This record gives sequence, structure tokens and C-alpha cells, in this order.
Amino acid sequence: MGETARRDFYGVTLPNPLMLGTAQYPSPAILAEAFRSSGAGVATVSLRREGGAGHDFWKLIQDLGVRVLPNTAGCHTVKEAVTTAHMAREVFETNWIKLEVIGHTDTLQPDPFGLLEAARILTDDGFEVFPYTTEDLVLCERLVEAGCRVLMPWGAPIGSGLGLNNVYGLRTLRAHFPDIPLVIDAGLGLPSQAAAAMEMGFDAILLNTAVAKAGDPAAMARAFSRAIEAGALARDADPMEPRDMASPSTPVIGKAWLA
Repeated sequence: MGETARRDFYGVTLPNPLMLGTAQYPSPAILAEAFRSSGAGVATVSLRREGGAGHDFWKLIQDLGVRVLPNTAGCHTVKEAVTTAHMAREVFETNWIKLEVIGHTDTLQPDPFGLLEAARILTDDGFEVFPYTTEDLVLCERLVEAGCRVLMPWGAPIGSGLGLNNVYGLRTLRAHFPDIPLVIDAGLGLPSQAAAAMEMGFDAILLNTAVAKAGDPAAMARAFSRAIEAGALARDADPMEPRDMASPSTPVIGKAWLA
């Protein structure tokens, strides 16, 4: 990555703001190649995935040499999410947890009430919580008050590839929390969407399906990584403001005038 400003995630500065999921890849070898080609700094891992694949999968993740972010994917209740988080801490030996409490089966939208309750419980238990949330400003305020030092708003429903559905809400969130690391989590389908999020000032991108289900996952992972870098560089370069009227880029001073 370039020398763009990077934000700490619970005291950890990532070498690359791309976070990749580890599910749905055609093979373990392709998963590993996606991480190598992109330089992703974090691997998100489901306890269910570890339980199903066993020691070989965990060895593969360890060999990637990246930070591990366990998640509570598929949990629909506070009790289920908290229990899964505790089990994940034992298995993966980290206090980091991506907290998901799903409230709607079709959209996989987070349950705001369950999410907030679980976040409070886990923060009190010493977890460093990465909450998967919507762009709801009030909910995000409550999550920060509960002890969350990172927020992970969705771009669109998980696995949809729809991109940034509510640009206004995401911009508002960024402006309201200038000092909180913000990660776009879920819904991106194209590298250009990741670049747009970074241009808006987001600090990292988490995705899985757009890479794992691509025809060439390694190439797509690399494309996302480069798009993220481009977006961050553009943000740091202080882009021009949009204008309603044209403004000539070639000066007219000294132009020859013909009679």
C-alpha cells in the first residue's frame, strides 16, 4: 500500500486496509492465493467454518500470516452471539470479534437491539468488538457509548453486490465520527465501489463474496486491493469540489485572437 494515513484498530495498525472473508472459495489453494495476491491484512473466520474443516483449515489461516478476526456469523440472538464469541476467543486466541446479530432473514440486516446488548456484554468481558451494523447514526452512537472503538456499517445486504446503497447516510456517519475507524462491511461487488468508499474517508473494506465467487478470485482480490489504495490516495490528495458550471482547464490569457 502507499503511504496514506492509516488508522489503528484497537491499537493495531494494519499493513493493508483490505479485510477478506474465508468462506465460499473453490479451494483452499485459491483462498490462499487471493490473500497472497492482495496483501489483505485481516482474515475473517467463522467458528462454524473452523468446526467443519478442523485443524487443516486453522493451519491454512495461520500460514497466511495475517490478523484473524473471528465472527459470529449466523447468530440471531444475543445469547447465541455471546456464546459463539467466547468459543471463538478460546479457539483463535484473540479478543477481536466481529459481532453479528442478524435480525432479518431475507436481508440479513442486523438486529439493532440485540447487537447493542451483545456489544455491551462482550465489551465488559474484555472483547474488542467490531460490530456489523447499519448506517443508523443513533445506533452507532450507542455502540460507541457501549465501548466499541470500531464501527462496521454495511454498504448493502451481505452478498448482494449492490455497492453503497445509502451514500448520504455513510457520509453523515463519517462526518459524525471523525476519530472512530469505520469499515465498510458487506454488499460490495466491484472494486470501484471500494474505491468510492475510501474516497469518502472510510478506513478499511471487508468483503468476501465478491472475491470468492469471482471467476478468478485472486485477480479480483488484487483488483480490490489496488482500488482501495487508489481511493485512499485520492482522499489524501484533497480532491476538487464538484461544480455546477464548466471551468476551462486551458488558460485563455495569451490566446491569439483572429480578426
